[in-house]
Amino acid sequence: MAMTDTPATAAIAAPATEKPQGYWAGVGARLVRDPLTMICAGVILALILAAIFAPWLGLADPYKGSMIARLKPLGTEGHILGTDEQGRDMLARLIYGGRLTLFIGLMPVVLAFFIGSALGITAGYVGGLTNTIIMRTVDVFFAFPSVLLAIAISGALGAGITNSLVSLTIVFVPPITRVAEAVTSGVRALDYIDAARATGASAWTVIRVHVIGNVLSPIFVYATSLTSVCMILAAGLSFLGIGVRPPEPEWGLMLNTLRSAIYVNPWLSALPGVMIFITSLCLNLLSDGLRSAMNVRD
Repeated sequence: MAMTDTPATAAIAAPATEKPQGYWAGVGARLVRDPLTMICAGVILALILAAIFAPWLGLADPYKGSMIARLKPLGTEGHILGTDEQGRDMLARLIYGGRLTLFIGLMPVVLAFFIGSALGITAGYVGGLTNTIIMRTVDVFFAFPSVLLAIAISGALGAGITNSLVSLTIVFVPPITRVAEAVTSGVRALDYIDAARATGASAWTVIRVHVIGNVLSPIFVYATSLTSVCMILAAGLSFLGIGVRPPEPEWGLMLNTLRSAIYVNPWLSALPGVMIFITSLCLNLLSDGLRSAMNVRD
C-alpha cells in the first residue's frame, strides 16, 4: 500500500532552505526597524561624508576673510549662512569644522576603547594583585570630575589637536576600564570558562576565544554612549582656548570667537552651537538604539 506524505513528514523530509539568523544580522535587522535610530545614523553619516568630501563641494575658502564682508546675515548672496567676525564664509567653516570636531570627538573614544578594554579584561580575568594595581590606579582618576580632569591635562600639555586627543583619551580610559573589568569578572565565573581551563587551554587562549567575544558587546555599547560627551568636552576645550588653535575651523572655537557678535547677529553666533547640539543629540539617540538592538534579552 502506497504511503501518503503527511504535512509533518513532508516538513521533516524537506531540506532546510533558511539559514538561522546570526547575532549581528539580528542586530542589523532590529536597527533597520527603528526609524529614529536610522534617521540619526543618516544625519551622522551625512556630516561625516560632508566633512570628508568638503574640498570637492565647491565651498568658499574657510580661511579667507574680508573686513568688508564681516558679520553678513543669513541668506546673504554668496554666503547662504552669512560670514563670521573676520568675513569668512560660515557654511564652509561649519563643514570644515565638522572634520576637527568629529575627529577629536570620536578618536579619543576609539583609543580609550582599545586601551580600556585591554586593561579591564586583563584585570577582570587575572584578578588578584594585577586587578588591584590596575583598578586602584583607575580609581585615582575617578577622584576628579571628567571636565576638570580634561581641562587640567590640556592646560598642562598646552593647546593643540594632539594634546586634546591625549587629554580626552586619558579621561575616558578609566570608565571603560571599569566596565570591562566588571563584565569580564562576571564571565570568568561561568562554567564554560572552567571547562576551557580544564582542557589545558592557556590564559591567552581562553581570553581570545571565550572571553573577548562575550564582553566586547557591552563594552562597545558603553563606549558609543561616550562619543557625544567626548565631542562636547572637545568643543569645550576649544571654547576655553586650550583645544584647537585659531584659525582652524572648529565648532567650539567658532563659538568662542563669535561671542562678541552675539548682540549684533545672534543667529549667526548660534550656528556652531546648533551643530554641536544636533550632532550630540543624534549620537546619543544612535547609542540608545544600538543598545536596544544588541540587547538579546529583549
